[in-house]
Amino acid sequence: MIKTEKHLRVRNYRGQTVRVVREHYLREDVPCNSELCLAGCPSDGKTLLPMATHYIVPDCQVTRDYLEILELPEITGILFLQTVLHSVLHHGNRRSYNNIRKMVKDPRQQCTIFANEYCHYAYCERQPGELLKEWQLRSVYEAAVWYYNHLAGQVSIVMITEDQEFIAKFAAKTRQVFLLTMQEYLKTFWPTLSNALDIYESLSASLSESTVEKDTTKGYKEYLPQEILSAGIKSGRYIQGCVHVNKHRPQREAFVQRAGGGMKESGTDSDIIISGMLARNRAVDGDIVAVELLPKSQWVGKIISLTETHEGIENTEAMIDSSNVMPTGRVIGILQRNWRDYVASFSADKENKGNTSKAGKVLVIPWDYRIPKIRISTRQSDSLGDHRVIVRIDSWPVDSQYPNGHFVQTLGSIGKLETEISSILVENSISIRSFSEGQIKELPSNSSDDPWTIDPEEVARRQDLRDSHLIFSIDPKGCEDVDDTLSVRQLPNGNIELGVHIADVSYFVKPNSLTDLEAKSRATTVYLADRRYDMLPPILSADLCSLIGGEDRYAMSVLWQLSPNYDVIDVWYGRTVIRSAYKMFYEAAQALHDGKDVRDDIPELEGLDEEVIQERLRELNFSISTLMSIARHLKSKRESGGAVQLEGLEIQVQLSDKKDIQDLVPKQALEIHETIAECMIFANHWVAKKITEAFPSFALLRHHPLPRQEHFENLLYCAKSKGFSVDTSTNKNLADSLDRCVDEKNPIFNKLLRTLATYAMSNALYFSTGSLSRDQFYHYGLALDRYTHFTSPIRRYADIIVHRLLMAAIKEDEENLLLGNKELQDLCDHINHKNRAAQHAQRASQELFQALYFKDRDPNTDESCVVDAVIFGLRTNGVLVFIPRYRARISVAASHAHTSMTRFDLVASVPYCSNHKEENATQRLHEKTDIVQEVTRDVKQEVAISTEINDELGSDFNELKSKYGQTKDHCSIYSLLQQFKEMGLEEES
Repeated sequence: MIKTEKHLRVRNYRGQTVRVVREHYLREDVPCNSELCLAGCPSDGKTLLPMATHYIVPDCQVTRDYLEILELPEITGILFLQTVLHSVLHHGNRRSYNNIRKMVKDPRQQCTIFANEYCHYAYCERQPGELLKEWQLRSVYEAAVWYYNHLAGQVSIVMITEDQEFIAKFAAKTRQVFLLTMQEYLKTFWPTLSNALDIYESLSASLSESTVEKDTTKGYKEYLPQEILSAGIKSGRYIQGCVHVNKHRPQREAFVQRAGGGMKESGTDSDIIISGMLARNRAVDGDIVAVELLPKSQWVGKIISLTETHEGIENTEAMIDSSNVMPTGRVIGILQRNWRDYVASFSADKENKGNTSKAGKVLVIPWDYRIPKIRISTRQSDSLGDHRVIVRIDSWPVDSQYPNGHFVQTLGSIGKLETEISSILVENSISIRSFSEGQIKELPSNSSDDPWTIDPEEVARRQDLRDSHLIFSIDPKGCEDVDDTLSVRQLPNGNIELGVHIADVSYFVKPNSLTDLEAKSRATTVYLADRRYDMLPPILSADLCSLIGGEDRYAMSVLWQLSPNYDVIDVWYGRTVIRSAYKMFYEAAQALHDGKDVRDDIPELEGLDEEVIQERLRELNFSISTLMSIARHLKSKRESGGAVQLEGLEIQVQLSDKKDIQDLVPKQALEIHETIAECMIFANHWVAKKITEAFPSFALLRHHPLPRQEHFENLLYCAKSKGFSVDTSTNKNLADSLDRCVDEKNPIFNKLLRTLATYAMSNALYFSTGSLSRDQFYHYGLALDRYTHFTSPIRRYADIIVHRLLMAAIKEDEENLLLGNKELQDLCDHINHKNRAAQHAQRASQELFQALYFKDRDPNTDESCVVDAVIFGLRTNGVLVFIPRYRARISVAASHAHTSMTRFDLVASVPYCSNHKEENATQRLHEKTDIVQEVTRDVKQEVAISTEINDELGSDFNELKSKYGQTKDHCSIYSLLQQFKEMGLEEES
C-alpha cells in the first residue's frame, strides 16, 4: 500500500471554496471484478460475464449525458470507473448516480465498478495546471488500457468519449483498446437497435441546443443553495415535503405533503397549499422540495371548482373556499428531482406548429394533466403528430416557461387499445419484459417428456397431509394462480382443526437467484382489465406453485386447534405436502352451502357413482359450513374491536379457457367471499405475531395508519344531508356510525357512504418493525395489533419475504439469509411504490375500457348510456355523482377534450329511485360484463367507422365539434342549476 496526498477544492457550509489535502492510499489488490481475471483478484460477486464480446468503458461526459442508452437491457458488459462515478455524483445529479448503483446491483445488467483511483497501476495523478476534464479523460483511458492488459487481452475494450481531439490523439495508441463516440459505437455494434439510435438522436439534439428562448415574463426565482436549504430545514424555518399537483387544477393548485419536522410554531401538520405556477417555481409532481410558509394573511383555502378551462381562470376568489384557509407557501428549492418517463402527444394547433421552427424545438402535451408542457428537440413531429410518445425532462431553466426534455420512443397511434394500455404502463412506471432465458433455466420444468415430481427426501422433511386432510380451494372463475387452500376437520377430542395452506414459493425462489431478483423488481402481479403481468414465470405461477386439484404440491401451512367456541388452543407452523381434492369457484361453494345441486360445477366429481358423489358432497358441505361458522365468529370478534367494513370498487376479471379475457364484472357480494377473506386475515395475523416475536427489529409487517380527519369531509356532508351523524374519532365509532346510516327508502345510500369512507382512508403500507415504534404497528381497518401478508406469495413479493421469516422463526431456515432492518425497510418502500403503481394502472385500465365502451354511443337510443345517479357533492362549476350501476365515482364538469375521458350529461332531475332490489344477481353481473368484451371485439370496427366519418365530414370534424360545438341545453351548467332551483321550490310547496 502506497500513501499519497490528494488536493481537493470543496465548498464549506457558507458556500466558500476551500482547498483541502486528504490522504490517498494506493493498493495492488484492488479487485477487477471480472470472471476473465487470471491474476486471482478477490471477487465481491459483482462480475462481468465472460461471454461478452467487448467491455464498454464510458468516460465522465458520456455517462452523464447518455446514461439512458447505457441502461438499455441489450447493452451489457459496462465498466464504470470510480473517476466516472465521482464525476456523475458531483457534476451530474444524484439520480443518475443512484441509477448506476442499481445497475451494478442487478446481475441482469452485467456491469460493475472498478476503483481505478485506488489501484496502484491504474491511478493517474493529476498534473499541475491540468484541467479537470483532461485529467478525467486521461484517467479513464489509462484505466481502460490497464484493464485490457490485466485480462491478458482476452477481451477488447471500447472507450466511449465525445472528445474528438482525444480520439485523434489516442485512437491508435493501444491495440484492441478502441476509442469511439457514442454514435459510432451504436452504428458499429448495434446498427439494428433502433430504440438506442432514436434516444441518441433526441439526446444529441437536446444537448446541442445549449440555449433556449428565454421567457422572463414567467417570473420564476432562483433556488436557494443546498447548504442554506439544509440548515433551514434543520432549524425549522423551511419545510421539506413531496409535491402533489391537483390533476383537476394543475395550473393553479398543488399540495406539499410534509416529510416531518419544520415550522413547529405553525401549530398544524396539514398539507401546505402551493397556489399557482409562480409559487410552485418549476417543481414537478413528485419532486421533493423545500417550502417557505407565507404570512398567515396570504394563506388561502382549497379551490372548490372541479376543472380548469381553456379560456383561463376567472372569478378566482369565488372559486376558493375562503372560510377554511390552509397553510400556504412557495417552493424555494429542489431537494430531489423525481422525474420519470412521461407519455405525451404533439399538439395540432397553430401555436405549436409555429414553435417547431424556433431552434428546432416543439412543445408536447403530457398525458398526465399534472405535468406541464415539455419542450423537446425532434425532427419527427410531423410523422408522429397522431402518436403517443415517451419523453423525458432534462432541465427547467429559471428563464424558461416550460421544462426542456427529449424524445425517447413512440408507443403507437392515439386511440388504439394497445397504445393506450402501453401509455398506462409507462405512466405508472411499470416495465414489463419477458422472463430471461437464465431465469427459466434455473427453474424446474414440467412437461409430458420431463414431468416434475416431488422429491422423496423433501417429503421426509415435511408434514405429509395428503391422506389425513380434506384440502380444497375456493377462487374466482378462471383463476390459474391458486396460492391458498383450506381444510377443516373434527378432532377426536371434540375440538376443531382449521388449516390454511399456502403455496411454498420460497422453496423454488431462492434468495438472490435470477428469479428472486426479477420478482423483487416487479414486486407484484399487475392486473389490468383485459390482461395480467405475472410476478413469477408461468412454470411457477400457473403450474408448480399453483395448488391445482389432484396434484401433489409443496405448501406452507398454519394449523389451529380451536375449541368448540372457536377459541385458539394451539397453533402449528411448518412446511407440508398437500394434495388439493377440489378446485371450486365462489358461486359453486355458496350454492353448495345453500343446498343446491352443484355436482356439474365440481369437475372432480365427474364419473363417480351416485353414492360416492353424495358422500363427498356431504363432507364438502360440512367443511364449508364449518368454515363459514368460524369466519362469522372471527369477523364478529374483529368488528367488536373496531374493524371497519368498507365498500370498495372491486372488479373481478374472468378468463376463458384460452386465457383470454372473458368477463369484467363487479364482484358479487356472497358470504363465501367474507369466509375466505376472514380465514386469510386470520392466517396473516397469526404469522405476523410469530415473526414479530422471533425478529422484533426486522420483521415485515403491514400497517394501516389513522386516516386524516379532513379527508372525511365528503362523508360527513353526505351523511348530514340525510340527517345522520358520523363519528370518525376512532375506527370503532366510525364502524358503528356507518352501520346506523341506513335509509330504508334508498338502499344505495349506505353503500355510497362506505365508498366515501374508503376514499378517506390512508394507504396500508409495508414496513420493517425496526423502523416504527410499537404503537404504529396497528392496522386501523382490520382492528389488529399486528398484521402482514402471508397468503399470496405467487403474486406478492412481500409474502415471499414473510415466508422466509417464518421458516427462520421456526428454525427451519438459516437466519443469515434474512435482511437487516435498513435493507428490509428499503425493500418495503420499493414494494409500496410498486403496489401503488399496480393499483393505479388497474384503475386506469378500467376507466379506459369504460370510456371506450361508451365511445360513439348515442345516449338518446342506447339504454346503457342512461343510468340513475346520486349527487353527493356540489362545486362552483359542476357536481360529483355516484353511479351504482357501473360501480364508479365520476366527476361531472365542463372540461376540455381528452381521448380517454368519459362525459356524462344530465338527462333528468327527478330524485334517485332505485329498482336494484328487483334485479337478480345475473342481471347485475351482466351490467358491466359486456364492457371489455364489446370494446375488445369492436377495436377493428372503430377504425372503419372513424375512416368513414372522416371521408364524409372531414378529418378534423370530430376535433372541431368537441372544441367548438355548443353544449346541449339539457346538460348545460345553467340548466342544471335552474333545475336544482325548481326542485327546491317543489319541496317548499
